[in-house]
Amino acid sequence: MEVEAISNEIVKPSSQTPENLRRYKLSFLDQLSPKAYSPFIYYYELADHNTNEPNYISEISNKLKKSLSQALTLYYPLAGRFIDDHFLDCNDDGVPYFEARVLYTELSSVLENPIPCELNKLLPLELDEIAESPLGVQLNVFECGGIAIGLCFSHRLEDALSCLVFVRSWMAIARGENDVVMQPEFISGDLFPTRNMRGYDPTFSIKKNMCTTNITKRFVFDARKIEALRAKYEERKSEEGIINNQNVRNWRLSRITVVSTFLWSRFMAATKSLKSEAGKNYVILHPVNIRTRCDPPLGEHSFGNYYTTAATVGTITSTCTGEEYCYGLAGKIGEETRRIDKEFVKKNIQEKGDELVEHIKKDTESFIKEEVVGLVITSLCRFPLYEADFGYGKPTWVSSAARGFINLISLIDNRAEDGIEAYICLKAEDMAKIEVDKEFLAFVSPNMAAHVKTAKKKMSNN
Repeated sequence: MEVEAISNEIVKPSSQTPENLRRYKLSFLDQLSPKAYSPFIYYYELADHNTNEPNYISEISNKLKKSLSQALTLYYPLAGRFIDDHFLDCNDDGVPYFEARVLYTELSSVLENPIPCELNKLLPLELDEIAESPLGVQLNVFECGGIAIGLCFSHRLEDALSCLVFVRSWMAIARGENDVVMQPEFISGDLFPTRNMRGYDPTFSIKKNMCTTNITKRFVFDARKIEALRAKYEERKSEEGIINNQNVRNWRLSRITVVSTFLWSRFMAATKSLKSEAGKNYVILHPVNIRTRCDPPLGEHSFGNYYTTAATVGTITSTCTGEEYCYGLAGKIGEETRRIDKEFVKKNIQEKGDELVEHIKKDTESFIKEEVVGLVITSLCRFPLYEADFGYGKPTWVSSAARGFINLISLIDNRAEDGIEAYICLKAEDMAKIEVDKEFLAFVSPNMAAHVKTAKKKMSNN
């Protein structure tokens, strides 16, 4: 896929940011977040619109830019620039906005065979670069008339939920529905003040030339396969000797826990043949949204990084692929996630943040020395991905891209929200093992088409 940039400009807030809001305090959780971009790409076929009009792209672009300018007045930090690890200057420098044409490729071809590393060409900024601008936008126009809007958000400033709530607000403004847009809250710096992070490098896991040093591939779990996995794991709960706790026995495994457990077990199975890995600890890391775990609870319009990480430890053994072992993993993941409650947030993040920093520094050192193997699994399932309607209908598909990390899996709902797309980023040798793992392939579809067109209804003569 060849993408040619045809214009670039800076979109600034429609109203100047007041002087008293110019200095935005970052939070302790912002400091812990990777200095990388989070990618989102929204695809629109525009099948019900007249894309043959000569000015239709100009109309769409102008609509997006005007509404973006208005949205930036509410979300003014996105138009600023980072000063250091403690503050962001809300100077209204604006958001880089690019327009590009996709040559010799129709949108349908991308939807039928999406290749993550190729999708990066639809993004405005390089994902293996340290994030400097809080946001970048790229409008991509396909020869068939369809479009893709590529967005890069700096993880230094906000988590995935804040990104998606911003997109939803921006698109509501584009539709002229300003009255449904809620005012964001910028209080994370007060709730979680910055701390001394000397010795901690949030860029250590970002890999340069990522499409050659590691591989990202997309695999799809359909609803039937997820339920089959859930049934396999939950069957163990009723068997004597597996779980004795009645409360746990009645707890139903979530889709994310089921898929995460399966992926983790197959990742360990792919490396357990290596003698050097025998007995080595594997840690699965799940980012957990703590908004509802704060006291008092915070709403989704609380802007920033509001997450901590649930860490679950497993060890390579000769039985690490068995169903009983997998259910044990599922139980551990659930326990670690539930452990992060209001008391945990208050005690371990707000009151003992310095101790948490030291703990994270030690863990990071263990990962760097490869004493511990970490696998990060992030989930955007049940997030408002498909609410990005700027007046031309909801997107046909929403995707991630190839990320600049190793041992990262991103889970995203499919459009029907019954299946899960997994973007798996691994070293080339690990990916080669996963791709021939029969147990893995029995439950996933490698790079299934992103969207199946439905037949158009015939016009009635009545």
